Amino acid sequence: MREFLSILWSYIKHRIAVILVLAGSAAVFWVILLLYSMPVDGVAYATLLAGVFVFLAAIIGLYKYYKRVKVLKMVKKCITLPDFYMPEPKYLLEKEYQELVRQTDKNRTDIINEKDSSYEEMMEYYTIWVHQIKTPIAAMRLLLQSEKTEANEEFIEQLFKIEEYVEMVLHYLRMEGMSNDLLLTRYSLDKIIKAAVRKYSKFFIRKKIRLNYEPLNREVLTDEKWLTFVIEQILSNALKYTNQGEISIYMDENLPCTLVIEDTGIGIAGEDLPRVFEKGFTGYIGRSDKKSTGIGLYLCKKILTKLSHTISIESEIDKGTRVKIGLDTVERVTD
Repeated sequence: MREFLSILWSYIKHRIAVILVLAGSAAVFWVILLLYSMPVDGVAYATLLAGVFVFLAAIIGLYKYYKRVKVLKMVKKCITLPDFYMPEPKYLLEKEYQELVRQTDKNRTDIINEKDSSYEEMMEYYTIWVHQIKTPIAAMRLLLQSEKTEANEEFIEQLFKIEEYVEMVLHYLRMEGMSNDLLLTRYSLDKIIKAAVRKYSKFFIRKKIRLNYEPLNREVLTDEKWLTFVIEQILSNALKYTNQGEISIYMDENLPCTLVIEDTGIGIAGEDLPRVFEKGFTGYIGRSDKKSTGIGLYLCKKILTKLSHTISIESEIDKGTRVKIGLDTVERVTD
């Protein structure tokens, strides 16, 4: 009703000149009638008939105006403006407005296409760069592994961190086109977890962190590559911020489809928890030790959302952090 009244008021303002002319003409007509003492009955009857015709014409005009406004509102919601959606212009001014709208839409489309093209070129360049940078990193590792010294071990550890950041960049670049890269099928959850743990085994040993993990005997409908990357990121964070104690990997007893990765690390401040999945957010701990990029958990959240999985974090300062990954399609595997 409110929308109709709004259109009615707009229609009245649009036709105000015609309304004023008709009202003025009627007023002049009746003034002359009264001045010359002409018979009222016949003129009143004619005026009534004319009024009925004017009223019907106004109703028809309002109906057409209402339909045109509705069409224009529908057009406004569209991303593009196909010609067949635009109402046929009745006046030259309206035709010029439509041409202006079409030209504006064309300019907008050209800008978007140009931006998309530039973005694709940039993505292609960075993707090639990421792949090429892996070659010298691998060569440096081989050189360092040829001689076992404490300094070389430290260099190898730093190279591993560089590789982590390179992998993070690669997944960040691929994330926009992730839907085309997905291979959803049933995978052994234990296989994915063991691959991630194996990658960080040296860090468990070096930092003397105990791993609590028993085979889960579960299968999950997911993409192995992307879920592995997520678990690696969470394990990397757990190892980074756990100086002593243990890291546990298990299925939540109350939520059977939820994988939990828990550590006894330094924890996350309560005021930072609502923002940990924001891009670039490092929090108090990340700012103080300058180890955080603010990208890892953001990527995890985006990837898991596209995989139809969920992620949540519970944490307390100096007590540890519990990361929960909701895997709705988990099935128990029986031997």
